[in-house]
Amino acid sequence: MALGTDMLDGQGVILSPGTETGPAALFLVFGLIVTVQGFETVRYMGAEYAPALRIRAMHMALLIATLIYMAYLLPLSLIFTPAPQAVIETAIIDMMGRLAPILAPLLMIAALSAQFSAALADTGGSGGLLAELTRDRIGARHGYVILGAVALILTWVGDVFSIIGYASRAFAFYYALQAAIAAAGAGNWPKRLFFFAMALLGGAITLFGTSGE
Repeated sequence: MALGTDMLDGQGVILSPGTETGPAALFLVFGLIVTVQGFETVRYMGAEYAPALRIRAMHMALLIATLIYMAYLLPLSLIFTPAPQAVIETAIIDMMGRLAPILAPLLMIAALSAQFSAALADTGGSGGLLAELTRDRIGARHGYVILGAVALILTWVGDVFSIIGYASRAFAFYYALQAAIAAAGAGNWPKRLFFFAMALLGGAITLFGTSGE
């Protein structure tokens, strides 16, 4: 396996040679897969919606997000330049500005809106999960305070890329645990083996995933 970059110029697409091969390339792919999005919020809405509806909601959200990510990333990969350059937090905004000037401010507005809503949803879901795991020994409100304190500490001591790495590994580990639980409760061996394989993949991504930047 070899990973390279593409560049689109006036004469077409330029393919640069791969720089990573073997296990290093595989671990880099793990690092790309580790960039996941959680849609577990509806899991804590059992009082309002039936389980079947909540399961369909999560499946649909994951499918729509996958289509959006692919439609976004595939064209974006064409403007990566083969020359090495410093990776900074705002690099994606500069890249969007190269495609069209209007895209940079739109991306900033969309990012702020999306992350604000995601922060609210994830905080709500995490508080509910903490209350569930502790059997309400730690209530959701106290969970919000704990999560907020942890978020402030991480923001103070780490940079954007390290925080994303921690969060992504935590997501991968969480999904590995969920897959292991699903494997234990599966009704037949094909499903059990599938969920067990997903649990192993999630564990491997958590341990060996390499940051893409």
